[in-house]
Amino acid sequence: MLNLAEAGLNYAHLSAGFGVGLAIIGAGVGIGRIGASQAEGVARQPEAAKDIRGGSLILAALIEGVALFGIVVTLLLSGK
Repeated sequence: MLNLAEAGLNYAHLSAGFGVGLAIIGAGVGIGRIGASQAEGVARQPEAAKDIRGGSLILAALIEGVALFGIVVTLLLSGK
């Protein structure tokens, strides 16, 4: 028989898995949209390629940082 403390722990791990998955999917979608917009911007204005690449690199790094923060918070909450 499973007691309530063990069941709560199992649900915490399950919800942590969902949280990590959502953070990764969100980061992947965000970076994909940045890449598509960068390619479209460079195709429209090739002379601004350096500026577009720099901006998109900064945005991708920010999205990765937020995704990593979400993963860390989710895993910390699963341990409680």
